Amino acid sequence: MAEPSAEGGLSFHPMDQFMIKPLFGEYGDPVSWYTVTNLTLWMGLAVVCVAGLFVFATRGRAIIPDRGQSVAELAYGFVYKMVEDVTGKDAVKYFPYIFTLFLFILFANFLALIPSSFSPTSHIGVTAVLAFAVFFAVTILGFVKNGASFLGLFWVTSAPLAIRPVLAVIELISYFVRPVSHSIRLAGNLTAGHAVLKVFAGFAQVAAISPFAILGVAAIYGLEVLVGFIQAYVFTILTCVYLKDALHPNH
Repeated sequence: MAEPSAEGGLSFHPMDQFMIKPLFGEYGDPVSWYTVTNLTLWMGLAVVCVAGLFVFATRGRAIIPDRGQSVAELAYGFVYKMVEDVTGKDAVKYFPYIFTLFLFILFANFLALIPSSFSPTSHIGVTAVLAFAVFFAVTILGFVKNGASFLGLFWVTSAPLAIRPVLAVIELISYFVRPVSHSIRLAGNLTAGHAVLKVFAGFAQVAAISPFAILGVAAIYGLEVLVGFIQAYVFTILTCVYLKDALHPNH
């Protein structure tokens, strides 16, 4: 919200929307591991929405699907084709995990666009857990499937022998940076979009510029719907790329 400042103008607090607080308390109240927070609530709602779409909307399994079943089938086919095209047919067995990641991020992003809601994926703590889970999973899988030959991922055989050690160091650094960039990209885009949206909403309270601010809110909101989908897609397709490296490190 925009509040009157001491000078009589407006004071914006666009970052207040990202504060984690107890669901039945105020910001700054003590939070324990069992405390239900606004973050907990909206992550839980994202899980409920995913379950609702794929448990209740598809329970009829109709030959001619209704809207809910059509959305579920479209999402399933979209991610399945992504996994198959990017990673290969031998990676289809890991499709449930990748599909779950995509749906959770997508619903968390879309639910955050509801007025007075909360954005879990704008917090690096949430996105880092998702990113490091992918990082450790594909790294362990790479060694399980390929053994020591998984290290061939860092040895660029197509390059001249003299520069291969240098490239190996660069490849090793870039590999360990993956979960950092994977998590920051998602959290940063969501944070920036919601902050800008709140700034425009604050300006909408100024009568002289409110028509332009309202148009800005509508435009930014539409953009955020697109960003919410794109960021879920980018996170998922990068997961597929990392999985491909684990399964085929010499390719």
